[in-house]
Amino acid sequence: MTHYFDRAPVTDDERRTISVEVWGRRRDFVTSTGVFSGDSLDKATAILLAESDPPPTGSTVLDLGCGWGPIACSLAAEGSTVWAVDVNERALALTAENARGFEVHPALPEDVPADLTFDAIWSNPPIRIGKEALHELLLTWLPRLRPGGEARLVVGRNLGADSLQRWLTEHGHPTERVASSKGFRVLSVRG
Repeated sequence: MTHYFDRAPVTDDERRTISVEVWGRRRDFVTSTGVFSGDSLDKATAILLAESDPPPTGSTVLDLGCGWGPIACSLAAEGSTVWAVDVNERALALTAENARGFEVHPALPEDVPADLTFDAIWSNPPIRIGKEALHELLLTWLPRLRPGGEARLVVGRNLGADSLQRWLTEHGHPTERVASSKGFRVLSVRG
């Protein structure tokens, strides 16, 4: 069984094109099987984008768990340099294809320069990897947020958004809920 968080999906690479509108721009994206939400823009990511304004032009942003690249490409279209990180090699290939013409750097986590910090982190985090792995993931990347920066996370209420908010605050990352829509919370973590 293949999960979207597997490094090399074993399913056939069945490509399709979908159209997505973000911040008044409609773009076509190539997606595939073996990646997160390969059939459409998932509801959580759509809410994160709809409930958030892009960072200032020239920002360096981390898209953590980029999938096929809807967040990375949307942010890059607004003038950010984006590091699109995922463990799924097929997702990274799709992001690279979708990001042509933009300043997007698809990368495995270990390929991101260790000294690179970010003005912003955006993520629909991979909740299904399990609580312990999710906590480790967030504690690895949130310290790379520059002072004054912001991480924007979208998490389902029924998938532990409120407890994650408390946990982040308890672990030194002050977090507030900035939006709530259709069962999802958009959380803001300040650097």
